[in-house]
Amino acid sequence: MTQNLEHESVEVNVPLRTVVGNPELALDVVRETLRPGALDAPVRWAHVSELDDPAPYLLGAELVLTAGVNLPREPGHYVRRLRDAGVTALGFGLTPTVSETLPEPLRDACVRHGLPLVVVPPRTPFLAISRAVAVALAEAGQREQRRTAVAREALTRAAGDGMGALVTALAERLRGWVALVRPADALVAGHDAPQPLPPEVADLLTTVRAGTGIRSATTELPDGTYVVAQPVYPQATAAHLLVLGRRRRFDGGDRAILAVGAALLGLVGRAGSDTAELGAAATGLLLGQGGADVVTTLLGTGECRLVAGVAHRRGPDEVAVRHDWLRARLDTPLVRVLPGPRFLAVVGSSPELDGLREHGWLAVAGSPVTADGLPGALAEAELLLARAQALGRPVAAADPLGFDALVAPGAAAGFAERVLAPLRELDRAHDRELVPTLRTWLAHHGGWDRTAAELGVHRNSVRHRIGQAERALGVDLADPETRMRLWFALRWS
Repeated sequence: MTQNLEHESVEVNVPLRTVVGNPELALDVVRETLRPGALDAPVRWAHVSELDDPAPYLLGAELVLTAGVNLPREPGHYVRRLRDAGVTALGFGLTPTVSETLPEPLRDACVRHGLPLVVVPPRTPFLAISRAVAVALAEAGQREQRRTAVAREALTRAAGDGMGALVTALAERLRGWVALVRPADALVAGHDAPQPLPPEVADLLTTVRAGTGIRSATTELPDGTYVVAQPVYPQATAAHLLVLGRRRRFDGGDRAILAVGAALLGLVGRAGSDTAELGAAATGLLLGQGGADVVTTLLGTGECRLVAGVAHRRGPDEVAVRHDWLRARLDTPLVRVLPGPRFLAVVGSSPELDGLREHGWLAVAGSPVTADGLPGALAEAELLLARAQALGRPVAAADPLGFDALVAPGAAAGFAERVLAPLRELDRAHDRELVPTLRTWLAHHGGWDRTAAELGVHRNSVRHRIGQAERALGVDLADPETRMRLWFALRWS
């Protein structure tokens, strides 16, 4: 039994058979060098090297191409070093200037050490092979993205029916057995999982629990079953571990789908079985409780946007408030509906805001941020929403003049904190709501009636609050430059 503990990463590769089977390359595989499963071995790049020992410069899973310029007379050591470096195959290029035939010692060494040998004809340049591998990798990456997106949607739907349904959906999606275990390897939920778990699996779980961060471990059982285990998100502790076994090796796409399942299981465990609670818990985690890994896994991207919306010109019963409708419309499982009604969502791409307005939502989309930057995106979303309500149309964060790029984020935040400190102090001490009143008033270009209507107070109350803000800040709010500076302070807060 072998074990491998690694931190999560998804790497695209293609099987060797895809490369050698490309008719445009006319490659010839030396069959005697192939061992069982050799053509299914992964290739993640084609690398040309004429070094007498390229092994120190390789990462593994390469198709190494050489014309034999520095090939030793006895190439056994050369071949063994390549094999030990994890090279998938060696491609030998026939050329009139070096060797017009395949050297027998190289053939014998590859047979002896089990390294697949591919003969490259003179009419096929190495560049053509590198290009073909790059194209195949790009196509494989697109297929994996589509496959992961479909699986993400299916697993998110299953999560609404609870942990058992999610485990079953994950098992069906990856065509294997699944077990969710807690400390002492007690089964929490499972689908076709062997009971008790094989002792080799218990050793694997011990390996995972000894690690830190988002990680997984794999092993192969004596009966040929491949097993992978990892903690559930977002806490990535050893409290609950997800285990999956099947007869086929796990590729990068399988691991991405498994990571989505782990993320959703972690959230279902915290939220219960209701889909609405799942979205609320997920969004809450992302807005300040360590959910960066969750957003990257569930959305398939490290960059995201915060979308906010309020009911607009329709009664509450006329607004499409269902979580499943919003999730489908925004293409994200991370949706939270709030009283009002209002909603918050974390999305992986720019949403179509006009379509939301047709269903009763006035929505805004914030600037692209990394998952770790989501907590800070709330203030921008609130400001954009005030602007959208003042304009009566959707608003997306965009600055065609590039003004934000001139101010460093740290300097902007410091400026906002310093400028708004007097108002925030009064709000905390006397519950005066000066900051939200100022934000709404500026969004409505100083309109007293429209500000009062949106805040639900008398226009004289707005005048009183704005007067208090003016005195606390020591500024003249009739000055357009002062208003501009305060608007940016509110935006950057």
